[in-house]
Amino acid sequence: MTSTNCTPTRTLTLFCKVVDNFGDIGICWRLAREFQHEHLIDVTLWVDDLYSFQRICPDVVKGVDHQIIDRITIRHWRDQIDSFSPADVSDIVIEFFGCDIPPGYLAAMAVRAPRAIWINLEGLSAEEWVEGCHTLPSPHGQLPLTKYFFFPGFTRKTGGLLCEASLDAQRRQFQADPAEREQFLTHLGLTAEEMNRFTVSLFCYSHAPVDALFNAWQVGKKAITCIVPEGVAVIAIENYLAQPAIAGAARTQGALTVRVVPFMAQPMYDRLLWACDVNFVRGEDSFVRAQWAHRPFIWHIYPQDKNLHHVKLAAFLQRYALDVDSLKQLSLSWNDALLMSAGEVPAWSTLWSHFYDDLPQLNLRGAAWQKEMASNGDLASNLLKFSQVLQLAASAVLAK
Repeated sequence: MTSTNCTPTRTLTLFCKVVDNFGDIGICWRLAREFQHEHLIDVTLWVDDLYSFQRICPDVVKGVDHQIIDRITIRHWRDQIDSFSPADVSDIVIEFFGCDIPPGYLAAMAVRAPRAIWINLEGLSAEEWVEGCHTLPSPHGQLPLTKYFFFPGFTRKTGGLLCEASLDAQRRQFQADPAEREQFLTHLGLTAEEMNRFTVSLFCYSHAPVDALFNAWQVGKKAITCIVPEGVAVIAIENYLAQPAIAGAARTQGALTVRVVPFMAQPMYDRLLWACDVNFVRGEDSFVRAQWAHRPFIWHIYPQDKNLHHVKLAAFLQRYALDVDSLKQLSLSWNDALLMSAGEVPAWSTLWSHFYDDLPQLNLRGAAWQKEMASNGDLASNLLKFSQVLQLAASAVLAK
């Protein structure tokens, strides 16, 4: 009897083109580290924007074509076309969000034996059609290669969410220790008075209605400290501060204090999400991390043509928000997607007040959601299991 065992995955290459500043490289860097640290795979990460990469990983050196960080090989993706051989091709090749890997690398993939597993890792969506497209094959038009679409998602019929094995234990330890929270926020520059107020982190795109939200917070009954990483919504933050929005800047007006903190590496940002009572997040990377933070959150989704992002937002809220209308209304208004039959949008003070009143319910929902998402398995492990199935199938064909 001929064995159909395949050689275990030893190498993986991930191609990333940065479109959404920190979201694309944020996802790819977390994924690369998980493949390397938890699955002991040698990872090469090709990325075209080292500046954005450096913002979330200060060890990155800009202007360098080749560097090794945290045991992961980082390659600056420029215009490399023909400089690849079959030996350069990894066991698994992932292109993030259809970024079209170099033609020279594809040509090397076509003559490699055995064939690499080629994955197009798609963007996260809660839309139902994702389940039907997850793991579908797509043969190349000219080369003897097949690409497989792999969708992260919120059900067992998708690839799940990115999550390190130790993340929940780290979060629980942090949130159970008030002294650790105080030390962390002090390191960011908050005063004792600021950190003892209701705390909100703010990470959004520049077109978010920050001015309107700040106006509502100022006249509210609840004292709020809003923590904003440097470089986020700069114009709106400077309008509020009446000074440059640099790390260390702060101003209190009415019930609201806005504090600008340094832009931080990913592990630090995770702790910021854990430390705050509510988190405003954006894109995909911080959106996923907010779901693991065990805190209520508002998502600012990446804008798309023809307002397609509103469809994605509504699909997520349908799954997550259930009957919490205040979360739906505040989320839709934050994304300029709330359409009222009377043609009127509730005042921001009203939107926030209703959302604040529902926080106990939202905390319970967040805990239940976290358990549900964990039961789907994590993205990296699910992707490797799928790749192994493809490898076994290919080995069985060769053995005949």
